[in-house]
Amino acid sequence: MNPEPIFNGLYVPLVTPFTDDLRLAPDALARLADETLSAGASGLVALGTTAETATLSAEERETVVRVCAAACRAHRAPLVVGVGTNDTAAAITSLRELAARGDVAAALVPAPPYIRPGEAGTLAHFTALSEHGGLPLIVYDIPYRTGQTLGADTIATLGRLPQVVGIKHATGAIDATTMALLGSPPPGFALLGGDDVVLSPLVAAGAHGGIVASAHVRTADFAEMIALWRRGSAAPARRLGAELARLSTALFAEPNPTVIKGVLHAQNRIPSPAVRMPLLAASAESVRRAVRYSEGAMATTTGPHR
Repeated sequence: MNPEPIFNGLYVPLVTPFTDDLRLAPDALARLADETLSAGASGLVALGTTAETATLSAEERETVVRVCAAACRAHRAPLVVGVGTNDTAAAITSLRELAARGDVAAALVPAPPYIRPGEAGTLAHFTALSEHGGLPLIVYDIPYRTGQTLGADTIATLGRLPQVVGIKHATGAIDATTMALLGSPPPGFALLGGDDVVLSPLVAAGAHGGIVASAHVRTADFAEMIALWRRGSAAPARRLGAELARLSTALFAEPNPTVIKGVLHAQNRIPSPAVRMPLLAASAESVRRAVRYSEGAMATTTGPHR
């Protein structure tokens, strides 16, 4: 029997709150991080796609990591940090800097985007990161952003690298590759769902949890749904999973994280729904629809924003 992976349960890739004039709002980020962990998230992801990382300055990225690390220390929860680059040498430098901090549990790293080096090049990339980065790695398999697909054999080979501890599976489907990986995962290797709408059936099939942007709202319910499936309570897990899938569909009606930010602002949890270009703020109708599905969210979302 394979050992339980270190990374399991619910991880929330936090948005980066801005003010109306698009300045970073670190106090709002700190509250959001604390609320999310208090509501049952196993850990946080900083500087993911949901964080609009591409629009952040180096100083802002450092602030985001510092704020999220403080929240994770307070809750004794792991912090995962996104490292997205198609330059292997630059990725190694970023990993070493994160490892030197001492408060980052792992890095979430996509297959090299845009340049599409192929599966052999992707394997070489992660081998170099594993050997020289000094930090555990969660592979981010998201073909519609990277432009390339990873097969089951390649993922299994990646999973045997000494520093690769899991994968965020966001391929848009539960397919033969998914089932092959679930059927014979490398020892201690975490399969974490990354397509929010199909998280429930993926965990039902054996995934260890998820990295779920939708879980900014109804965090406790997402954590409970994962726990229900993992302890074999299929009927309530199925009902809750279907309900949360409707929420996820509403939250992703427009480009991520625009609707999520709109809902968080409507709940008085962040000071503004603002996003940085090239993203545009979500429409009022999309936000209203998502807010309706967000009813029943954790109690900490109901207090006034300070």
